[in-house]
Amino acid sequence: MVNDKPVEKYFPGEINKSFYLKPFILTEIQEKYYFTAKIAGGGVKGQLDALVHGISRALTKSDPKKFRPTLKKAGLLTRDARTRERRKVGMGGKSRR
Repeated sequence: MVNDKPVEKYFPGEINKSFYLKPFILTEIQEKYYFTAKIAGGGVKGQLDALVHGISRALTKSDPKKFRPTLKKAGLLTRDARTRERRKVGMGGKSRR
């Protein structure tokens, strides 16, 4: 469940489905866990990335020795560090002159 909706309805489509199931497929535990998530902000892709990152972190917390190497190698434990650039004084925006 994502934001009180089934994940299939919140992120429709086969491409999205393959992406949010990736942590479960890589660790070979498809039918073992159930999750709920609250996601806010960003776009659909950003929210999907955040969901996968959260699922991966939760799986790693449950059994670090078993899941961490697999998820780390797949790049699912790395956070996207890009953020919005701050507004500069006297410029109106981040870089307007």
